[in-house]
Amino acid sequence: MACMKLGSKTDAFQRQGQAWFCTTGLPSDIVVEVGEMSFHLHKFPLLSRSGVMERLIAEVSEQEEEKSSICLPDIPGGAKTFELVAKFCYGVKLELTASNVVYLRCAAKHLEMTEEYGEGNLITQTETFLNQVVLRNWKDSLGALQKCDDIIAFADELNITKRCIESLAMKASTDPNLFGWPIMEHGGPMQSPGGSVLWNGISTGARPKNTSSDWWYEDASTLSLRLYKRLIAVMESRGIRQEIIAGSLTFYGKKYLPGLNRRQGANDSNSSARLAPLALGASPSEEEQKLLLEEIDRLLPIQKGLVPTKFLFGLLRIAMILRASPSCMSNFEKRIGLQLDQATLDDLLMPNFSYSMETLYNVDCVQRILEHFLSMDQITGGASPCSVDDGQIIGSPSLTPITMVAKLIDGYLAEVAPDINLKVPKFQALAASVPDYARPLDDGLYRAIDIYLKSHPWLSESDREQLCRLMDCQKLSLEACTHAAQNERLPLRIIVQVLFFEQLQLKTSIAGCFLVSDNLDGSRQLRSGFAGSTEGGWASAVRENQVLKVGMDNMRMRVSELEKECSNMRQEIEKLGRVKGSSTWGNVSKKFGFKLKSQMCSAQEGSVSNHNNGSGKVEKVNDRQGKHKKNSSPDG
Repeated sequence: MACMKLGSKTDAFQRQGQAWFCTTGLPSDIVVEVGEMSFHLHKFPLLSRSGVMERLIAEVSEQEEEKSSICLPDIPGGAKTFELVAKFCYGVKLELTASNVVYLRCAAKHLEMTEEYGEGNLITQTETFLNQVVLRNWKDSLGALQKCDDIIAFADELNITKRCIESLAMKASTDPNLFGWPIMEHGGPMQSPGGSVLWNGISTGARPKNTSSDWWYEDASTLSLRLYKRLIAVMESRGIRQEIIAGSLTFYGKKYLPGLNRRQGANDSNSSARLAPLALGASPSEEEQKLLLEEIDRLLPIQKGLVPTKFLFGLLRIAMILRASPSCMSNFEKRIGLQLDQATLDDLLMPNFSYSMETLYNVDCVQRILEHFLSMDQITGGASPCSVDDGQIIGSPSLTPITMVAKLIDGYLAEVAPDINLKVPKFQALAASVPDYARPLDDGLYRAIDIYLKSHPWLSESDREQLCRLMDCQKLSLEACTHAAQNERLPLRIIVQVLFFEQLQLKTSIAGCFLVSDNLDGSRQLRSGFAGSTEGGWASAVRENQVLKVGMDNMRMRVSELEKECSNMRQEIEKLGRVKGSSTWGNVSKKFGFKLKSQMCSAQEGSVSNHNNGSGKVEKVNDRQGKHKKNSSPDG
């Protein structure tokens, strides 16, 4: 740290308890009271340097007392600073540093220690040291600014605070790699003006490592909140990039908001210990934390990707716990909504901190965050809907943000579904908020609905049907259809729909297998007509046909089982219809709302017909293979 020595005499002051005495050999003729400390001094050295002391001494001298006494209650820096001022007046050696120059400059102004009362007076000396030494150095500027916090009114009056902040902002906004003046002052090696490392003042020729843009984060975090926010405001006015400002705010928030560090993993334990609070005290009060939250909200731009999503969720949790202002919490929700596709399920599981404790988790907050995301998705144009074919997503290989959010919300619904206090309208509203095109498959939604039905067995049939209408049975995978067909918790209408669409998928798959078989057979005939084929090729074709046949047999068995289940259901429904006066299957199918009711009724006949046609096609394939074998045999 830079320093400057003033005066030439050795120290002639001694302290005895709460009193300082000047040991010049002459008896003191005035006592100066500063706080609880008494200074036994002489009138002439004081009045020859200070206008204020000159007037005060003149006033007490009129009282014709042997030893006068004056009081200085408001001197900046208190007794410790006045001790240095008194030494300066006596010409004692005084060392100016970044730690004391702010106090001395303000005290000199307060005591009117101008050039009128002596050349090279304290105002001139301290002002020169500030401008030529302190403000040219990062560490000294930072140290001086920290001292301004103790006497902020005096420092602001002399623009010391503003000058220190401007100095820091200028250095932080300048790339040190371009100029070679290091910001390595806080622990790194010294450098020459050309940028090479110095050893004992001699250039070694070695180049220092590049400095990242976050080198000043930790130093800035040692400032109190009122000085830190003024520093950030000046940096923004100088055009520092928003992501750099946001990084500093994140660093500062993690340092002084204990709730953020509690959610960090074991790998962050060392950094958490290193970031022990300094400026706000070892344990910031709730009021200080709330004030910091609201300042972070005010300084942080509402822009996507500036800070990690997990950090935003942490701020939102703390805001809920501390009962921050509604606008503050709403702004954090909007920021999260902008980048909800980057969130995890653990982020969304925020406990409900309200006194009512209606639900275990804050579902309403997640609903609002989702609405912010969807509104922004509409503004930006969103993503083209994906299509599904046999359970496979067709489209971009990477999931779109809206698809990722849909999957995240389905997972969240499954986690909150066991909460017995979660009402059907709230569950339904959150599930229905996700657009239909955002879910390529409804398996995740089906799982959440099933968990909810299992945890709420007392729901009425109408409530169950209302929940099940959220999912599209045509968008369930074969595995989900198989599970749903045997799920006793689902309403009968939904089970019938699932069976119908599962049967339809299986029939489509069987038809596709036959089409592939015919295409393979035709292509083999074409290849044999031009170039013939070997025994090894025909053996491979036989094996492929055998595997295909086994697969088709398995599908036929599954179709047969589904037809039996459908037939039994049809008979049961017809029995119920006779009791209620409705005996026709057509009326029941209309009640279930099938668009393809004729296909539903004739499921058995169609399946049997497909079964016979399938057997004929397999026999035809085998006959063709036999003919080709004869044609390609050596005897032929």
